[in-house]
Amino acid sequence: MPRPKSFDEGVVLQKAVELFWKQGYNTTSMQNLVDHLGINRASIYDTYGGKEELFHKAFEHYRQENQQKLRAFLDSQSSVRKGLEKLFMMSINTCVADKDRKGCFVVNCATESLPNNAKMVKILSSNQESMEQFFMDYVNRGKKQGEITENKDAKAIAAFLFTLYSGLNVIAKVNPTTEHLQQVVQTGLAVLD
Repeated sequence: MPRPKSFDEGVVLQKAVELFWKQGYNTTSMQNLVDHLGINRASIYDTYGGKEELFHKAFEHYRQENQQKLRAFLDSQSSVRKGLEKLFMMSINTCVADKDRKGCFVVNCATESLPNNAKMVKILSSNQESMEQFFMDYVNRGKKQGEITENKDAKAIAAFLFTLYSGLNVIAKVNPTTEHLQQVVQTGLAVLD
């Protein structure tokens, strides 16, 4: 009879996200994981299958949690334009407050693992598709509410918003100043005019 787990798998996944986010996949060792997660090596292998499997599960945990929060936030906004502006301003505030300048976990994973990791290419492509679909649905909501003119290409704008959202996190690693990032966002959101 297998022993019951003495740890919360969700908490462990969140801790794994934090470590992989700060150090990257390649520089995180199994010993780093054991020390940071507070569980033994055997438990990591038994529960997650190893470092790579733990990374993929942690990444998926982060991605789902992040998309749920994003959807809940934007769905709660009555104005699409104001909702997007608030979303980007929240992102700026997070970037500026991050003393480690970690950037975006998804972007970091992309730059560290692509193009040589076919599994991550597939995962990151799926993430991009779902984020762009989400932004496209939101832009279409703005059209229905009369905030965005009907002739705007929602698909193209969604791809641009995803790129802006991702790129903002990269630029913030280099120049995390609120004023500069706000100028970038204001210029970018002019695509809605």
